Amino acid sequence: MLTLDDFDFDLPQDLIAQHPTGERSASRLLRMNGEKISDHLFGDLPRFVRAGDLLVLNDTRVIHARLFGRKESGGRVEVLVERVVDAHRAVALVRSSKAPRPGSRLVLEDAITVTVRGRCGAQAAFFELELTGEGDLWSLIEEHGRLPLPPYISHPATRVDEARYQTVYARNPGAVAAPTAGLHFDEALLARLATGGVDIAWLTLHVGAGTFQPVRVHDIAGHRMHSERFVLPPATVTAVQRTQARGGQVIAVGTTTLRALEAAAIAGELRPGTWETDLFITPGFKFRIVDRLITNFHLPKSTLLMLVSAFAGVSEIRLAYRHAIGQRYRFFSYGDAMLLNRQ
Repeated sequence: MLTLDDFDFDLPQDLIAQHPTGERSASRLLRMNGEKISDHLFGDLPRFVRAGDLLVLNDTRVIHARLFGRKESGGRVEVLVERVVDAHRAVALVRSSKAPRPGSRLVLEDAITVTVRGRCGAQAAFFELELTGEGDLWSLIEEHGRLPLPPYISHPATRVDEARYQTVYARNPGAVAAPTAGLHFDEALLARLATGGVDIAWLTLHVGAGTFQPVRVHDIAGHRMHSERFVLPPATVTAVQRTQARGGQVIAVGTTTLRALEAAAIAGELRPGTWETDLFITPGFKFRIVDRLITNFHLPKSTLLMLVSAFAGVSEIRLAYRHAIGQRYRFFSYGDAMLLNRQ
């Protein structure tokens, strides 16, 4: 029986990366195979993959999902959009001194007025908001909202963040957090991989605000994930099947990509389509698709740390994190990366 304590570790605050490296592929890469660890640069990745392998990447794009404003009563609010449902409705986290009441209005960034329709989502953690008046929520949020940097990054979003907190292949808007393993890739590295015979395929999973929600139960079996939407194209399913048939390895770039692939194969066969998933991957999970994983270092007691522990082994991940801290790797969204094999 695993508890939160099994996924805790002490991290020096100065190892939490506040800014990206000067160049994307200049970040560090910890390579782990069983209990064997080696240290590299991310630009060395082509040395560790083979012709015929398949990289699967998440092409979601981060939207300006953070908005500040006030209630009609005057109290201050902070809104983090979970998803835009349509032109007039959104689901969001709302932070204020008192929870807003159904029927009340919020004025955001002095430009957007929404009516609170009520609570929704897992543990009723979110609010349904409806646009009041003319306009389109997608365009209004992009125009007036702010880039939602994670809470452990202490500075407001800058022009550098606007560029570097997106992957170079971000295409489909809808995420409120970046698929951070992909931040290490630049166009030159992708070209080197393709030239070396590595295939590349895409899916879209819009990372939701639930990624920042802590696990609040001691026994992790009692935790419930927030649902996220993803699109798995038929071409990507074909690429996975072709790779498996020829003995290549399927390499997920990021936990979002891994979660989408495994959720789409939970019934046994990988299927294309548009899906919602609340899949919670913990040690003991049976992986069907992904052979290797590229991922950043994750927060203590987080669902993402549980996922990578399920994939590479609990004791192996503890060893890797001790090594990373000792070697002063940079942690979290703007931090360094790991290349893991499925155990």
